Amino acid sequence: RTGDVRRVRGRGQCDTRRTRTRLAMAMDLKKKQKDALVRMLHLNQATSNVHGDGDVYKVLVIDRYCRDVITPLLRVNELRKYGVTLHLMIDAERESIADTPAVYFVKPTHENVMRIVKDAKDDLYDTMHVNFAGALPEALMDLLADEAVKAGCSHKFTKIFDQYANFVSLEHRMFSLAEENSFVALNDPGANPEPLVEDMVGGITSILVTLGIVPYIKAPRGGAAEHIGRVLDERLRTMLKSKGNPFSDATRVIQRPLLCFFDRNFEIAAAVQHAWAYAPLVHDVLGLKLNRVMFFQESDKPAAGQKKSYEVDSDIDFFWRENIGSPFPKVAEEVEVQLKRYKDALEEVNKKMSEEVDVDGGNTEHLTSAISSVPELTENKRMIDKHTNIATALLGKIKARTLDQFHSMEEEFITNKVSKDKLLEMISPAAKGTAEDKLRLAIVYVLASETNPAPADYETIEGALRTCGSDIEPLSYVRKMRSHNLTSGGALNSVSSQGNFLEWADKIYGQGISAVTKGVKNLLAGERHFAITRAVEALSEGKQGTGTETFLVLDPKAPKGSSSSDRVMGPFKDVIVFMIGGGNYLEYISLQAFANQCSPKKNIVYGATEVVSGTDFLDQLRQLGSKTQG
Repeated sequence: RTGDVRRVRGRGQCDTRRTRTRLAMAMDLKKKQKDALVRMLHLNQATSNVHGDGDVYKVLVIDRYCRDVITPLLRVNELRKYGVTLHLMIDAERESIADTPAVYFVKPTHENVMRIVKDAKDDLYDTMHVNFAGALPEALMDLLADEAVKAGCSHKFTKIFDQYANFVSLEHRMFSLAEENSFVALNDPGANPEPLVEDMVGGITSILVTLGIVPYIKAPRGGAAEHIGRVLDERLRTMLKSKGNPFSDATRVIQRPLLCFFDRNFEIAAAVQHAWAYAPLVHDVLGLKLNRVMFFQESDKPAAGQKKSYEVDSDIDFFWRENIGSPFPKVAEEVEVQLKRYKDALEEVNKKMSEEVDVDGGNTEHLTSAISSVPELTENKRMIDKHTNIATALLGKIKARTLDQFHSMEEEFITNKVSKDKLLEMISPAAKGTAEDKLRLAIVYVLASETNPAPADYETIEGALRTCGSDIEPLSYVRKMRSHNLTSGGALNSVSSQGNFLEWADKIYGQGISAVTKGVKNLLAGERHFAITRAVEALSEGKQGTGTETFLVLDPKAPKGSSSSDRVMGPFKDVIVFMIGGGNYLEYISLQAFANQCSPKKNIVYGATEVVSGTDFLDQLRQLGSKTQG
């Protein structure tokens, strides 16, 4: 088995600007993952040794998880460019394709291993280049070898690679492990979270291998964040000592980055509140998934609205790249600005092309320039039309549901302007907004309240929500967490970090929403930023008096048992932030805004077990509410 480690390293530059650019590229997770997958499609040869015209034609066999990994990175035309004539699902019935190699890209599971052996036995392809998204456990490697020998098909396998690619890159500095329902898995006292913990540690390990770094680790003590930090620390120590150490070049990094773990319980409000920036709105309202958004465009015609499907990718979509974090009103203005620029440019082209061409060639240069600009103008117009349609769809939802008012009210609640009267006015049956919108607002109110609302207040709020048709189980779960925290506030620190992880699950209520809310208020002092952004600022700058001094500090390269706190004070220019239990575009945008405000700018990579909308997270709260009744 060969461990395929991907690193894009440039030689040291004296020029400061070039050095900063190189360091920024070193944290470009999406580009590095794409480079690794392109090399995989070149049969794991260095891409510099392979030319497009000379690519071997091949079949790509994938599972559903790896299909989602590839989707934001490589389009069908790019797959064809790299010689992929067909891409097929591993669990589908497939016919034999003689004299054609197959590239497999799948998760390392028992089912996939057995299916690969069956394909080899059935002689479906000429040769098989097997690539596992994550590290293949020794037990599955032995199973693959034993079964291949028994079936007499071991000669079919050319090579087997660990690609360390079991994560989904959504933006250049945003990723997801695509672990669905992760908040439920980690917060249900009756569930066993260890399989998810293993998947998380494996996914984060792949992130680090892809970036070619061994970071310092910081995490709040107690609960999931500390547990996963410690498991990752042990995993990295083992890998660093192994013969096939995939971090052998990590010592070339000028400054080691910082990896920060957070638990979704750290700030639940951010997972349910309404968005006002472009990307979070598209994700929350229109259902952005794997960089593609689909919605029905409303029409005045009697027939049903037309279904629209658009790809929004920062690599090819200038408007998305420049406005991903802009407030919606600014996005609407920018659509008009871009449309005017297009019309002005088109008018100039038409003017040049309508001029009489001098037979001596006097105007030929202008005419050639005008003609050459037409493709770019056409592409710009396509982008403008796309975002005009997306913005129009958003505007319709905003007006129908008064999303601007929900967002504004939630901001008031979170910044210490809690008002029960305003809440009851917004969630009354006569008020606009869906039952879900009103439920989300009520949850933010409860989380933002300095003290747990009185039972009578809860009854009033729940009654109003029921009248609107809301399912109050999510609110009941949040209420229960707050009440448990008030009676057992010290339970978090009593959980042994070295004990069984299930002990932590049993004491999940000890993590405490009121304590979390208090932390949020401290971190939100001053300019409005999400709690995670304030915490990252404090951790990366080594600020004192912020409550982050008590965070666990680990250094996988240091002798075990040695103190790492003094060496990890900061400041750190490169930071990886991982949210356990589900992240969102709101926090991603907040962190990128902070990174760009720093001098010099920071490179912050944000990731989560999954990227969830407010609706998605509400459903997980609903599940937990039903599981913890009584």
